[in-house]
Amino acid sequence: MSAQGDCEFLVKRARELVPGDLWAAKAWLITARSLYPADFNIQYEMYTIERNAERTASAGRLLYDMFVNFPDQPAVWREISVITSALRNDSQDKQTQFLRGLFETLPGRVQCEMLLKATEQCFNTLERAEMLLLLLRRFPETVVQHGVGLGETLLDAESIEDQESPVNCFRKLFVCDVLPLIINNPDVRLPASLLYKYLNKAAEFYINYVTRSTQTESQYQGSQDSSDIMSPSKRSSQKYVIDGLTEKSSQITDPWERLFKILSVVGMRCEWQMDKGRRSFGDILHRMKDLCRYISNFDSDAHAKYKNQVVYSTMLVFFKNAFQYVSNIQPSLFQGPNAPNQAPLVLLEDVTNIYGDTDIDRNKHIHKKRKLAEGREKTMQSSDDEDPSGKARSRHITVNKADLANSIEVLESFKLARESWELLYSLESLDKEFTRICLSWKTDTWLWLRIFLTDMIIYQGQYKKAISSLHHLAALQGSHSPQQITGQGSLENQRALIQLATCHFALGEYRQTCEKVLDLMCCILLPVQEGGKVQEEQPKVKSKFRKGSDLKLWPCTSRAIMPYCLHLLLACFKLRAFTDSRDDMALGHVVVLLQHEWPRGENLFLKAINKICQQGNFQYENFFNYVTNIDMLEEFAYLRTQEGGKIHLELLPNQAMLIKTSSPPMGLLQQEFIPVLQPSIQTADRHHTVTRGITKGVKEDFRLAMERQVSRCGENLMVVLHRFCINEKILLLQTLA
Repeated sequence: MSAQGDCEFLVKRARELVPGDLWAAKAWLITARSLYPADFNIQYEMYTIERNAERTASAGRLLYDMFVNFPDQPAVWREISVITSALRNDSQDKQTQFLRGLFETLPGRVQCEMLLKATEQCFNTLERAEMLLLLLRRFPETVVQHGVGLGETLLDAESIEDQESPVNCFRKLFVCDVLPLIINNPDVRLPASLLYKYLNKAAEFYINYVTRSTQTESQYQGSQDSSDIMSPSKRSSQKYVIDGLTEKSSQITDPWERLFKILSVVGMRCEWQMDKGRRSFGDILHRMKDLCRYISNFDSDAHAKYKNQVVYSTMLVFFKNAFQYVSNIQPSLFQGPNAPNQAPLVLLEDVTNIYGDTDIDRNKHIHKKRKLAEGREKTMQSSDDEDPSGKARSRHITVNKADLANSIEVLESFKLARESWELLYSLESLDKEFTRICLSWKTDTWLWLRIFLTDMIIYQGQYKKAISSLHHLAALQGSHSPQQITGQGSLENQRALIQLATCHFALGEYRQTCEKVLDLMCCILLPVQEGGKVQEEQPKVKSKFRKGSDLKLWPCTSRAIMPYCLHLLLACFKLRAFTDSRDDMALGHVVVLLQHEWPRGENLFLKAINKICQQGNFQYENFFNYVTNIDMLEEFAYLRTQEGGKIHLELLPNQAMLIKTSSPPMGLLQQEFIPVLQPSIQTADRHHTVTRGITKGVKEDFRLAMERQVSRCGENLMVVLHRFCINEKILLLQTLA
């Protein structure tokens, strides 16, 4: 029998004995190895028996012998491949843990050599990188030789694979795993240019990772407890999987902290002017402002160094705080359907002082004819002509605590982001470098950033620029949300319309303001309570108006936005109504709109009545369609009496829209105006033709119209005003033409 035949016989005999007598099988193989020490099959069979029995130490020794004596055997590399796969695997099953333990029994030198050779056997870039990472983590001394090469390989692979997003498997491995090993190893010498390149790549990755929109997360998996995503800082709890990586590898805890740590290490390596200890964002920004004051005094090399310090430090403070602001005012942008039920907020000009007075005693019934008559004799003073733009005053932003619990922190983030942006554009060299970075990152496609920039521009009072920014935002929203909600209008569309309206108003472009407001009114759905009654928001009147509070974060909901729209319309029409020239249509619109939040607009209503008295007559044929306020009705009824001045009022249309009536509340109007108030039933198809002129018939028509109108005083005012905006859209726009 030949030597080969003998070996095969001995191995076969040992295999037969394994099930019944393991020790006999081992004895056969020990004898065989003594006789034929150069035979691979005998040693491999011995290793297989020990591995299957999960004897870590003995299996490790045998693997070591095979690796040293038979390095070219395919079976050895298959075994090493299984072991290294277990080392990279997140699994905690028994077999994986055994293989990891087996590897740990090998001498360090052998582990290093084994991983290095295993890396050479890999042809897949990602697998090769993960294998080399194992080597670098276990043997930090290899970072000097292989770290930078691995980093460059990953960045090259990203370019070759033409990854659409910087949040990809290659960039993640580089930024989160390789880069910290490189920059924290003092023996790795890197030129400043390479450090800035790596910092740039890290910043782009982390910012895109944190701000990734739910609309682009096609691999978003599982449901989350809403408590895990209440805060933007907890987004790492979301089961987001990066293509090519496992779920565990895709999760990054504290991404902002990691990024600022990289900034700090790069700064020390580049010999920036660093401060010891942890500093707040405000402190960092203050230090950068100081550095900018004397940056031009340095020579070219030092100037370049400190320019990069200012740009990268300020830029990261900017993006962090801009994200913090946007994620709080529009959380659904990042957190999707699992976001807490918080209404998004929109930054608008504060026009709540449009009435010109705010301190109203609601308990006094001061709307009777005697009080009104006295009021007409007084000179009417109000702040009607106050500049609505707010440019001459210091800018303040207010927000109700109920709408935003952490409002102080959010407004501080807005302030820091705004100041960072201004610093980055304060010097040409900073502007040029920051612009270059933004172009390479394609920040003009970041929807969340455009929301912040729009708010910042509105804050700065650059309204024409803000309008352009809003059109840019609309284009971005179209590309991010191809399935737009039609009919009622999307949230994004409503947000854009109301901000366009506030910008046009600040520019004095009142027709465009009105146009945007009326377009928005078509999107507004009034909230309906049980029983079909529309819920009416009770106006909240401030006791005092802060003159500097000219901006407000407003809930972007139909219930909150409609009162704001009515304020804007009133602001537009009152400017036209109270000019020296006569405009009954504008004055009539003002009267209709003043019903909202009554009696806050009482002084302005008195001014309107005063103007009508000065004119001696007044024509507004929509009066009985939309005026249901009992105080206003009583005053207009009084104007026709001898005591009221016998003012000629043309308030009835040729074909009056007759409204279904109910039993009117008695005693609301004095008997001299309405002798008999009987409940009556009218249908929409019944019309009443009016003959113009001072005749008994017309007086009777007016009396009957007043009777019907009193019966409407119980109607929901918001429904009436909403119908006014929808039905009279063309007329309203024509008035401002």
